[in-house]
Amino acid sequence: MSHLKVPAFKHLSLHNLSSETRVVVLLAALFFTVTLVFGLHRYFTFFASYDQGIFNQVFWNNLHGRFFQSSLSSVLSTNVVHDGQVPDVTYRRLGQHFTPALLLWLPIYALAPNAATLVVIQVSLITAGGVVLYALARHYLPPKLSLMLMAGYYGANAVIGPVFSNFHDLCQIPLFIFTLLLALEKRIWWLVWLMAGLTLLVRQDAGVGLFGIGVYMVVSRRFPKAGLAMCILGFGYVVTATNVFMPMFSEDISRRFMLERFGQYTTGDRATTLDILWAIVSNPVRLLANLLRKPDVKFFYLLVQTLPLAFVPFVAPYSWAIASFPLLQLFLQQGESPLAIHIRYAITLVPGLFYGTILWWSQHTERFKAGFRRFWIACIAVSILIAIPYNPHQVFYFAIPTSFQPWIYVSLPRQWEHASHIRTLVNQIPPAASVSATTYIVPHLASRREMLRMPFLQVRNDQREVVNVDYLIADLWQLERYRIAFPLERDHFAQIVPLIDTLLSQNKYGILGLEDKVILMRKGVTTSPELLQTWTKLRQEYQPLLKSVG
Repeated sequence: MSHLKVPAFKHLSLHNLSSETRVVVLLAALFFTVTLVFGLHRYFTFFASYDQGIFNQVFWNNLHGRFFQSSLSSVLSTNVVHDGQVPDVTYRRLGQHFTPALLLWLPIYALAPNAATLVVIQVSLITAGGVVLYALARHYLPPKLSLMLMAGYYGANAVIGPVFSNFHDLCQIPLFIFTLLLALEKRIWWLVWLMAGLTLLVRQDAGVGLFGIGVYMVVSRRFPKAGLAMCILGFGYVVTATNVFMPMFSEDISRRFMLERFGQYTTGDRATTLDILWAIVSNPVRLLANLLRKPDVKFFYLLVQTLPLAFVPFVAPYSWAIASFPLLQLFLQQGESPLAIHIRYAITLVPGLFYGTILWWSQHTERFKAGFRRFWIACIAVSILIAIPYNPHQVFYFAIPTSFQPWIYVSLPRQWEHASHIRTLVNQIPPAASVSATTYIVPHLASRREMLRMPFLQVRNDQREVVNVDYLIADLWQLERYRIAFPLERDHFAQIVPLIDTLLSQNKYGILGLEDKVILMRKGVTTSPELLQTWTKLRQEYQPLLKSVG
């Protein structure tokens, strides 16, 4: 046995890799480390919000065999919003967004079933997308040019914003589509169709991106038959998922989501994707008017999207062959969020813009000279610098004020102190208890069956009984501080403070703890005189603020 040689794994290190591979590893490791640290810091200081809680509860229910059920999603369902029903623990989120691909990451979540794990998964997936992008670029381009594309990806606002956001299903898109395109270049057809299938399972509208890839495959004349099949697959899936699969679970797609995004094209109280599509194509004048609406906003959006690529996509036709379809989907929607560069939707354009740029550079490598390289580096630096003042999802709250007019700023020590008070109260809630909490506390308590957002108090449980939740916890400090600038916080503040008064006067709930204006209540207990006095004093302080809201 003493003569057996063990492989010398101890000699494997970054120094043993080629210089090209070292840079790739360092770029990916730098992006992963920085975004993970800031992302986890955002979560643990209570700036992750409602969607983080929804996905955490969905993953937690998946882990326990109750696939895609979520009482938090039920709060947003048309059953509750439009019909006034009580949120239901058995409600399946697949009626709002059809996202079976999330099951792929369930084994990772099972290692540590809480919302922080979702931060790790999201950062990992988006980081991995950059590594596959580099491999895709190397199929056509020399190492230095490929590394610039990789650096541009990690420096893109459309990547930086979504990586810091609450967990979202679209974080899978870069990895899946870059892998699909790499497999396409390598002619590994089983992998092409596998990635196409996984992309479709990301979300009900992911077929729009595949349709763009199919169009490129056809117009480039490289893979016309496969491209036509890709177009049919992408379009067919969107229609089937939104008109067959999702209505099996709820009416949300027709009564809520299509109207919220595309309601300007219809006058009815419900609409399917086919209804909206027909309304768009049957009225080209209205379509053109919507496309030309807010041209300055749309042009700036395109500038920021293409900035980390030194604006090359503007002259790269295949970038638009692929990206124009998800871009059109965003341009046709109403509201501000579709064209917010730091919102998750922006990442859907990234694969098309970058792949088209790779193809353009493959025909113009002679233009990659020192002068242009310096300009490109400057563009990436500006892209990163632009992201900081955006303060995407308040990740840099300790450096950038949340609002300048009116002024809202919380220092790092003050937020840490406040977070410690929240954790003290959160830790008093049993793991299986039903809870209703304010928005930024929701993610930290969502690994449970019965979870709501205040002011909701009642839930329909597994026994099909409507019951009041066991615990309430509200961060009044957060609502008080941010209400002066944000309507949602202002409305919640105006609802929750009087609600607490009512519950106390009716003896339905009693106060268990009140620290730093964070209140913990429990059903059926009596409030101690000391805590009641503390609440009365705080309530008097809030009275003028409530009058100003009214």
